[in-house]
Amino acid sequence: MHALVDQFFNIDIMAKALPLVLAGLRQTIVLCLVVIPLGLAGGLLFALLSLAPIRAARWTAITGIDFFRAIPPLVLLIFVYSGLPFAGIRPSPLAAVAIAFFLNTSSYYGEIYRAGIESVGRGQWDAARSTGLDARAALTYVVLPQAVRSVLPDLISNTVEVVKLTSIASVVALPELLYSADMARSVTFNTSPIVLAAAIYLVMLWPAVRLVSRLERRIAS
Repeated sequence: MHALVDQFFNIDIMAKALPLVLAGLRQTIVLCLVVIPLGLAGGLLFALLSLAPIRAARWTAITGIDFFRAIPPLVLLIFVYSGLPFAGIRPSPLAAVAIAFFLNTSSYYGEIYRAGIESVGRGQWDAARSTGLDARAALTYVVLPQAVRSVLPDLISNTVEVVKLTSIASVVALPELLYSADMARSVTFNTSPIVLAAAIYLVMLWPAVRLVSRLERRIAS
């Protein structure tokens, strides 16, 4: 039992690794601040295009959503980071992660938005138009607020997954939280820094998980 505690819950090693782990946490926060807004905006664009009356735009969006949902995000990240240089584009690790995650997360957010928009009854559109609003204003001020409200738990839940997804950024040597913890593990030959990183993820994401559960219960009732 003592060996288990020493290997996974060594407080002294956690304390020594904390500055490096916190540096990784800062990088993770920067990634989230870049990736999540991009994904939300891209997802809304995907959703609107997938519902557009123009067939070419609709099928392009649907194909993009299906394609980027089917490709593992790790493969997509490696392709962006290692493949773009052959086209004369050499993205930084942060840019590569932002591009790959934008494509991946936008496809998932897009499906969530689309389901929300389709859940709003046609009567809401007609009521908005009857007040003198054009189609764009009806969508912006009447339909979208209702759509987002109905799928808010799914949006938050997907955002939690995006935060955890940032851990694969280490593939392109971006020193995010898990990468930094693993570096500390490799130096100390002890797994405690990984446990410390897991505890930080738990502290960050637990409130969001509880919020999702509360919103789901509220919507169900």
